[in-house]
Amino acid sequence: MKQPLGVILAGGRATRMGGGDKGLLPLGGSSILGHVIGRLAPQVAELALNANGDPARFAQTGLSVLPDSIEGFAGPLAGVLAGLDWAAERGAETIVTAAADTPFFPEDLVPRLLLAAEGMAHPLALAATQEGGRQHRHPTFGLWPVALRDDLRAALRGGLRKVVLWTETHGGREALFETGAVDPFFNVNTGEDLARARALIGSSA
Repeated sequence: MKQPLGVILAGGRATRMGGGDKGLLPLGGSSILGHVIGRLAPQVAELALNANGDPARFAQTGLSVLPDSIEGFAGPLAGVLAGLDWAAERGAETIVTAAADTPFFPEDLVPRLLLAAEGMAHPLALAATQEGGRQHRHPTFGLWPVALRDDLRAALRGGLRKVVLWTETHGGREALFETGAVDPFFNVNTGEDLARARALIGSSA
């Protein structure tokens, strides 16, 4: 299988942070998005950003900005679809997505997702963690097959919004990651989260 392309999902409305782009908030000499790019770029063949509105605000990243093609706020699956359409134009077979507000996700995200989906006709896997005997999926972190993009488009146009409902329909698997001292999929949703992220960056500097 060819190396996947990467798509950072930044289409959320950040309502708990008062709106705006969470990924552009300063963090450890960079931005939250800068940390996400730094982790995902080495794991993929090419990288793009899914975001709506004026793409100029992301000009400093140098990344292609892919808007949703589905009207209204259709959630992360709309960003996945935008990424799959972009990847199809490049002759890619798969993409891996990551959230723009999650600066500590695993640096082996892509190989672990690929391993989880090994042998599947249409590789499809979500990242997951386990806590207290319960498995928790992280639907913005996944491996997605370009071959299913038209199926996803039809599902979104039919009103589907829940990621797991679509992945389960296609036999999606999970790649299990350890949480350790810090949940690797910890994301910045509030001012308190941002303060915690800055403390974590400071402690690891």
